Amino acid sequence: MPESWYAATADAPAPHPVLRGDHRADLCIIGAGYTGLSAALHAAKAGMSVIVLDAHRVGWGASGRNGGQVGTGLNWDVSVLDKTFGKQRADALWAMTEDAKKLTRSLLAEHAPDADYTAGLLQAAVTAQKADELAQEAELMRARFGYDTTMCDAAQVEAHIGTKAYSGAVLDMDAGYCHPLRYAFGLARACDAAGVQIFERSTVHKIDVSTDHNSARSPHTVRTDAGTVSAKFILQATNGYGAHLNRKTAARVLPINNYIAATEPLGARAPIKKLMAVYDSKFVLNYFWQSRDGRLIFGGGESYGKRFGEIEPRVRKQLSEIYPELSDVKFSHKWGGTLAVTATRLPFVGQVVDGHYSAGGYSGHGLVLATFAGRACVNAMRGDTGEFDMLQNLPSPALPGGAVLGGLITNAAMRWMALKDRLFH
Repeated sequence: MPESWYAATADAPAPHPVLRGDHRADLCIIGAGYTGLSAALHAAKAGMSVIVLDAHRVGWGASGRNGGQVGTGLNWDVSVLDKTFGKQRADALWAMTEDAKKLTRSLLAEHAPDADYTAGLLQAAVTAQKADELAQEAELMRARFGYDTTMCDAAQVEAHIGTKAYSGAVLDMDAGYCHPLRYAFGLARACDAAGVQIFERSTVHKIDVSTDHNSARSPHTVRTDAGTVSAKFILQATNGYGAHLNRKTAARVLPINNYIAATEPLGARAPIKKLMAVYDSKFVLNYFWQSRDGRLIFGGGESYGKRFGEIEPRVRKQLSEIYPELSDVKFSHKWGGTLAVTATRLPFVGQVVDGHYSAGGYSGHGLVLATFAGRACVNAMRGDTGEFDMLQNLPSPALPGGAVLGGLITNAAMRWMALKDRLFH
């Protein structure tokens, strides 16, 4: 596991074996993060035989390294959904995301109480104009759905989180945050108890796709160095990894690198007086929360491509802009991770071919949406396509240039958006 504060404060499950030999299952899942573990748990509870393969360990990827936010909605505001899809579909998408949040909180409570879910998520505006936009969106959600949030002015933001960096914010007490790796570990233990077979350190190199989808006579085959799994259904739940496994997903899901650090306990210097998580309105956003022992868990800065940059200076620069008085603080842990975005910043969920499902590109909303997508894919395999169709019909087009050049072109666009953050905020 990475040397993160999360890994240092989580009780890992016992290691799972390496896949060796030939195996069969109803469902083979590639990736033991939120998507894969949620899918495995729901499939096993429905009576399916399930094998999960991971190249490293359970929760090793983005599921064990993220900001832990249990957020509301999609990356698109309801007003944007209205303009794009019309009111009826926007309402259905809102209901879907509320169901996703409810599912996630339920799984946290049942399988990962030690993940310490805490209510309170503050969306902070870096400009007065953005604060006005947040207020308008909050009023729309109240009038339309009866969804109550609290608008905060700059002084109230400072009182809540101890910084003058923001012009306003919306506080959502129906959203919150948790210890993300403990959540992944809790799901893994639940999968073990439900009879799921998990294999770690089992990198998938190839998927042989069957052309006979009538029955299990000629299933798909997943290949690792030391074994195979034949299955009627496959779920590729690799998010920012696994581009070599199919071009359709690789052309739509772009890996990006994000960075987090945990400070030493800050004592009287701890800035957040009432515990809540925070994320701001920058395109390359900052996100942070405070642990119960007074550490600031702070994420900020991105890089694009396969190489990770220096973590500490990236995070310290962002932290110092928000909390200049903490510019000298020591970090006890620092780590990076690879997550994934799409061209629209909406998730990509679909079938590559009949029986081969793929889900990823959650674009910062992965804790909730990945949990939900796992269940949706399993329900679709069992004939109930309602949730899956809602996700599948979200626009997630191939990146300009496709699987080969798409990353380069999109990286350039994202660098420009990051530059705009620095120039105009």
